[in-house]
Amino acid sequence: MNITLSECKNIEPKEIINLYRANEWSSADKLCNSHSLITAWYNERLVGLGNAISDGHLVEYSPHLLVHPDYQGKGIGKMIMYKMQEKYSSFHMQMLTADGDATEFYKKMGFLRAGQTEPMWIDKGNEH
Repeated sequence: MNITLSECKNIEPKEIINLYRANEWSSADKLCNSHSLITAWYNERLVGLGNAISDGHLVEYSPHLLVHPDYQGKGIGKMIMYKMQEKYSSFHMQMLTADGDATEFYKKMGFLRAGQTEPMWIDKGNEH
């Protein structure tokens, strides 16, 4: 399978919404202000994406990484995370919140629990 990664591809909103719906996530319309948006393509189909929020120098936060269910388990998520690492590895802190099965994936990518911290937020939705 030949997957192409892109940082700056014009994406139709419908493609993003379809990928989010395939993963049962509702926050597709909130990606517009991301510091980075890495997308994965199989031919002309958007099959994965990851985004980052950052101050541009010190801290990077990765709120979303998702791969279409039909393409999961093929290394696409790792490719996206490696691309993010290329961009943010020199930053003081890279952060994310992982839950469920994603926790083991992120541990394999080098992320560790941050001491005794607990994730806290005010959430406007009932899922991602």
